Amino acid sequence: MQDTIRFSGRILYLSQNPDIISAQLAGQSPSLAESLPLRDNVSTDEITPTTTMLTYDERIGRDVYIGFKARDVLPVDKNQIRDGGFQVTVGGKRYGKGSSRESSPLAELSAGIRLIVAESFERIYQQNCDNIGILTTTDFSVLERIQAGESIPISEFLKGRDELTQQVIRSGGLLAYSRFKRWPAPVDRLSSTTEPLTLVEKIINRKLHPEFSESGRGQGVFVAADWRFSHDYFTGMAAHLMHRAFGNPVGLIRPDQIIAFQDHLILADQSYPHISQGLLPGVENLAQGHRNFARQYPVKAHGALKDEPGSEGICHAMMAERYALPGQVVVGTDSHTPHAGALGCLAFGAGATDIANSWATGYIRCKVPETLRVEIEGELRPGITAKDIVLHLLQMDSIRNGDAIGLVFEYGGAAVRAMSVDERATLTNMVAELGGFTGIVEPDEKVVQFLSQRRGVEVSIEPWMKSDPGASYHDVIRIDASRIGSMLARPGDPGNGVAAEQLINRVDVDIAYGGSCTAGKRVDFDCYHEVLAWGLANGLKVTERTRLYLQFGTLDVRQYCKERGYLETFAQAGVELINPGCGSCANCGPGASTRSEQVTISAINRNFPGRSGPGQVWLASPYTVAASALAGHITTFEQLREQYR
Repeated sequence: MQDTIRFSGRILYLSQNPDIISAQLAGQSPSLAESLPLRDNVSTDEITPTTTMLTYDERIGRDVYIGFKARDVLPVDKNQIRDGGFQVTVGGKRYGKGSSRESSPLAELSAGIRLIVAESFERIYQQNCDNIGILTTTDFSVLERIQAGESIPISEFLKGRDELTQQVIRSGGLLAYSRFKRWPAPVDRLSSTTEPLTLVEKIINRKLHPEFSESGRGQGVFVAADWRFSHDYFTGMAAHLMHRAFGNPVGLIRPDQIIAFQDHLILADQSYPHISQGLLPGVENLAQGHRNFARQYPVKAHGALKDEPGSEGICHAMMAERYALPGQVVVGTDSHTPHAGALGCLAFGAGATDIANSWATGYIRCKVPETLRVEIEGELRPGITAKDIVLHLLQMDSIRNGDAIGLVFEYGGAAVRAMSVDERATLTNMVAELGGFTGIVEPDEKVVQFLSQRRGVEVSIEPWMKSDPGASYHDVIRIDASRIGSMLARPGDPGNGVAAEQLINRVDVDIAYGGSCTAGKRVDFDCYHEVLAWGLANGLKVTERTRLYLQFGTLDVRQYCKERGYLETFAQAGVELINPGCGSCANCGPGASTRSEQVTISAINRNFPGRSGPGQVWLASPYTVAASALAGHITTFEQLREQYR
């Protein structure tokens, strides 16, 4: 990349005021002061809604920001950013939160955006920008210099970035950097390290690229990945990027540890927006790219069911059920890859460029993270779940302000040790919403039993697989489990938390949805069944005004429910069962809203605008979702039972 950069295009301020957005799109150029306050928490669902992610070339630039919401208004239409001559985007805190989708910065780049200025960035989003050549900064003073016509030294955009990231940015992106680098086998630095380390730091030190003689916190490194996976939204994109950089075909590194999952778009032919907007050809385009990669290379593949709609399972749920082991490194094209951290492995999401690079080199880039210890002591009250704990964390000011961006959430304490591995997976899975790098739980005898019973794999927990006494933590959050009650998140953001008992006005529910990677596990279906069996015993079924959808996370979960007799209860209660797939969680299947006035109570992980259709999505635990379906309005299982005592 050149030493100085001059931005000749316009600046787009993503204001909370829709009139400011409209004025800019009409050709006016308000100042930063006039545009304040800026929108915080601009999500990747708003930058590129899932229904726009049907191509992986410059055409995606037509749709950038069409999901962006300012005071419940969607002010941006197709082509307006690209046609408006904008080159710089300015936002508030936690810009790019949500999905790991590289489609978002790619859409911005394809629309002409070359620089993003924001108060803070989500980790994966910023790394995706680095990888494809979009510059980012939190220094708002560059705006005046740009407006004055000044050429800005590239060094201004390297401040505060680790040395490896600086090299990637100067190279113009990750793949341009990687083509000229050697990729020998990793080295184990852990045995020569004497300082106390966290569990994640230990895993990184066991997998380092040989050029890194040490791995201090904040340092950019390459680590060898044991498992690398992609799903159908991004397999084709990653393969395209890999072939463009390294040639076609590529000698993949350890192809037997590369997995291609067909799960996100598997139910598109039952998806209202994809059918009504004529998007199925685009879906087939992505699916074809996915299939081509799986056929061309000797990788593992999990695809569509043969005789019924659905897939074998959601990628990160499958990783925990079939592949990941304690102490391993797992990376995938999904922000909820930390799901497998419940087994005591280092699992994190990455963009398509990072995954493409990992296929060709065996290595994944990351920054050695700091760790936030979350101690959950005491005992959870009956009916309170890991989902309630996460929603409690999400509403904390420090989390909402982005103080945990890029941190490891290391969960411990008596309440965590008492949890099943499935429940621990909810804690680690939703680190994506908390803004962290990953989540992890120290492996123990429950993990040993999980692997033995679920997979027939016998493992022993090695002595190194725990954080050392005296390890350095960024901070420690202490939670008294007994003080956590049923939680909700109001529509718009997972951080809009509120205790269910504080909900004063009745909120009627049109759709209740239980499923997704976060809430489609065995323990989640135990919760759904407990509520619905109680309901039937008390003369209750799903109300006429509400439709309750339950979607299995994997086929193994469906078989579990069949063996335990749950399916009969679900049928009697009026449940609509859905085979595995991401479905309505990705606005691509049954259970998504179709009208803005619809209200959904959902056990999924995020409720950004448009995430599960145009309606209003409340987040809750599996218990609350099932209870609300029986009541026809938002209520907890405890509140519902009180009415029948």
